[in-house]
Amino acid sequence: MTVKSSVSLTDEQHAFARDLVMAGRYSSVSAVLQRGIDMLRNRLESEETETEALKILLSERREGDFITGAQMDGRISEIVERKRRTQAVLD
Repeated sequence: MTVKSSVSLTDEQHAFARDLVMAGRYSSVSAVLQRGIDMLRNRLESEETETEALKILLSERREGDFITGAQMDGRISEIVERKRRTQAVLD
């Protein structure tokens, strides 16, 4: 279903949308606006999903075991050393 709606654009926004139409990228200024709204909706949905995932991760981390800075440094050093050995084999 399509709903007609009146929108106001700045001269710059209208010129940009019109240029996209003239370049053949979209069939009309309306199509440009529809695509922009779809992109915005997708971005917001993605951000909401990422935010929820981060909340879950933070919650799990808060409930998990904590390690000291020295332990973390040791883990990082082990990872780096494994990567170096792998790179030496590949080179």
